[in-house]
Amino acid sequence: MKIYTRTGDDGTTGLFGGGRVRKDAVRVAAYGAVDELNASIGLARAVRRAEGDGADAKTSHGGRPPSADADLEALLARVQSDLFELGADLATPPASKAERHVRRIGPQDAHYLEEAIDRLEKELEPLEQFILPGGVPFAAQLHLTRAICRRAERDVVALSAVEPVGTGVLIFLNRLSDLLFVMGRAANQRCGLAETRWAPRKD
Repeated sequence: MKIYTRTGDDGTTGLFGGGRVRKDAVRVAAYGAVDELNASIGLARAVRRAEGDGADAKTSHGGRPPSADADLEALLARVQSDLFELGADLATPPASKAERHVRRIGPQDAHYLEEAIDRLEKELEPLEQFILPGGVPFAAQLHLTRAICRRAERDVVALSAVEPVGTGVLIFLNRLSDLLFVMGRAANQRCGLAETRWAPRKD
């Protein structure tokens, strides 16, 4: 198939199962934000590999081995695959003729995210105050991705105010943002890098 079709030159796009809407429609904004989220996760994985494969990887970041965050990258790979299905869910209006070709996201799809959060939190010190996002490049990208995930969640909430959205979609995005935050903390801790605590100004 050709990458360009010219069908969207009028500012509209086709939904899965038929029908065209403006590209600024709330449904398009929702699955577009999920697409951006997925791309940001892809960048996080690339950053992780670059950190791990660098010539000085065995001596930098507190002497961690290049495979220290391989489990986090594998988890992100699974999330990326699931986000494709979540995006397809959002791109398919209820009762669409493509309904039978789409797997709707259910509450059970977030279970592995919760398990990962519980597992990673065992590595971390209890969080007693706000921390500034940042740290090593992999952790910083995870924190940015978490913010994008929150925006995607807001866009889906906006969609749910005017059209039906499965509860599993919101649960998945809400849990994913929590996981990305915990992963960012874990990535810094595995490097031996102390988190920067937020200190409010006193003047």
